[in-house]
Amino acid sequence: MKVKWIALRSAAVMALCHTAAYAAEDAIPADADQAQDSIIVTAATTGTKTDTALVELPQPIKVISAEQYLSQGAISISDTVKYAAGVLANPYGRDTRVDGFNVRGLDALQFRDGMRDIFSYYASVASDPYNFSRVEIVRGPASVLFGQGSIGGLVNLVSKTPEFRTGGELNLVYGSYDRKEAMGDVNVALAGNLAVRFVGRVRDADTYVDHVPDDRVMFAPSIRWQPTPDTDIVLNGVYQEDDTGSTSQFLPIIGTFRPNTVAGEQLDRYTFVGKAGWDHYNGRSLQGGGSITHRFSDAVKISLKARYIDSDLSYNTHYADSYSNPQDPFSVYGTDGRTIALTADASDARMNVFSTDNNVQFNFNTGANIEHKLLVGIDYSWNKVGKRYDGGNELVDLYDIDYDSLKTYDPTGPFTTESQKQLGIYVQDQIRFYDRVSVVLGARRDRVTGSSGQKDNATTFRAGIIGEIGAGISPFFSYTESFLPVAGRIESGKDAQGNTIYGDPYKPQTGTQFEAGVKWQPGVNTLVTATVFKIKERNRVLYLAAGGTTQSGELNTKGFEIEASHTLPGNFELLANYGYSKLKSESNTNLDYMPRHTASIWSTKTFGLPGEAQLRLGGGVVYSGKSVSTSTIWSIVTPSRTTVDGLAEINWQNWRFALNATNLLNNKFYASCLARGDCFVGAPRNVMGTVGFRF
Repeated sequence: MKVKWIALRSAAVMALCHTAAYAAEDAIPADADQAQDSIIVTAATTGTKTDTALVELPQPIKVISAEQYLSQGAISISDTVKYAAGVLANPYGRDTRVDGFNVRGLDALQFRDGMRDIFSYYASVASDPYNFSRVEIVRGPASVLFGQGSIGGLVNLVSKTPEFRTGGELNLVYGSYDRKEAMGDVNVALAGNLAVRFVGRVRDADTYVDHVPDDRVMFAPSIRWQPTPDTDIVLNGVYQEDDTGSTSQFLPIIGTFRPNTVAGEQLDRYTFVGKAGWDHYNGRSLQGGGSITHRFSDAVKISLKARYIDSDLSYNTHYADSYSNPQDPFSVYGTDGRTIALTADASDARMNVFSTDNNVQFNFNTGANIEHKLLVGIDYSWNKVGKRYDGGNELVDLYDIDYDSLKTYDPTGPFTTESQKQLGIYVQDQIRFYDRVSVVLGARRDRVTGSSGQKDNATTFRAGIIGEIGAGISPFFSYTESFLPVAGRIESGKDAQGNTIYGDPYKPQTGTQFEAGVKWQPGVNTLVTATVFKIKERNRVLYLAAGGTTQSGELNTKGFEIEASHTLPGNFELLANYGYSKLKSESNTNLDYMPRHTASIWSTKTFGLPGEAQLRLGGGVVYSGKSVSTSTIWSIVTPSRTTVDGLAEINWQNWRFALNATNLLNNKFYASCLARGDCFVGAPRNVMGTVGFRF
């Protein structure tokens, strides 16, 4: 604790600060109106890996600026996406261990700067939202450009990079659960073509679950050099250390969401199940990477980038046996309705990842009014994850745990290591006809090999068309494909000794999506996108009631989304979103717990005050519909929930004073309860006050 306070005081003295704009294609001005215009006019490069206006892309791409999600009170990457159509943030409540989001009813993968960021759960720490200039959401399959990935979509984090100006900010924050932190972002122009940037955060905080801290030290330096007007070189690094635990306590449904009629009392929804000081989720991540972009001419541009990640993690946790008999878990261990088995799991993890993505863009015409952006690229990734475990079980009174008597465990011995390599070659042609109609065609070939000897090959395609028919209206249609390798082998049963019998290796999951929609942009301050889609996923692993697995699962998802962003005169901003997703599988695959309906609205308004000060007020509402989880023995319905967020901010000269509140009305709800036997609580109200200085 003493070390953290020294770091806090040091960070408060440092001139770390935040620049108002971002470099090159990542530029997002600090002014709210300008930022909104920029988001509408300039595309996220995630959609095509090229600079293309959003209204020229035959798919919906959501771009969320750092200014926007920090104004909304985001304290995790999961929080940054909660005001996006068709996206469910924190599907299992706030999780201090990992970030989670669901896109179009399916779990989405996380990327950073266009390269996959997470390869194994509980082997790395969660990314810090303050380290990014924006978050981009691609909905639906996206394997043509990104290789193996989620069939529902992906979330890409865009790192802050230096620009050729000097300026910045320092923020001091105090909030709920004794949250104390200092954040800073400084950009220094060393020369006309050389700049450095330093982003940092130091946090000492508790959470709404006893004995679960939320401490962090993050430092991200970067340097940018332009030796010629056509060459841009960026090198960046990240050091992050988290000392936290698990706010997800995996409490049984009986005694929380549903009554415990035997014990006659309910568990507190924020009950800590574990041993204080032993339960933890402590990790360290070190990353280094860079990019080189060179424009040989207006017709040829080359882009090279790579990143290496080294991560170490120690994760100790306890959880109750809610699963042996989900309908009455306490009856397995007695008749008092209080006694239950508590499992202790201790694990150490090491993760190493190398990723690189390289492409060449050719711009040319095949006629007076036919323009091409041809992209040819190759990417490669290698990851190795090693883990070791220890643990045990003991009986406890879940309503009155004797924490001091709980046993502890320490993983020792060698690590069990798994590795995977992926090599992909892709080609994409964006064709623009008469500056009104755009066609995107793409194809990719991948080869994936694993340490177990498993080899998978896949070819994926994409095609789309969008055209402006007048009054800013642009209908579009697209077809996309995706694949995701599945580790392991089919389980065909047990032998006489009770050992699992394994058959053929799992085939990769594959997915296809058809999508049609319309984009309407009557002016630079307005963009409305409406879309319908249908996704089919094949080769989903099914767990059989009699034991074992098979891989004939097919999942169909269809839905509708609409999102609108509009800036009115007088610095009045409005964002509105709605998403509907319906999943239907040939057999229960435990995917039906995601709500069909999600909706949100966010608005800010700026007022002038005496002395050249400005008052900015903001508010938002997020709605998630009811969700149903079904097993062979019962179904659990998690009710719909609505949360309200608020912002009050004063800017005066170089000073900023802000008050953020998430779940302002302190709605007590469960994010999801699963038929397997456990529930996940939603985060209660969180209030943060910020004092910032910009220069």
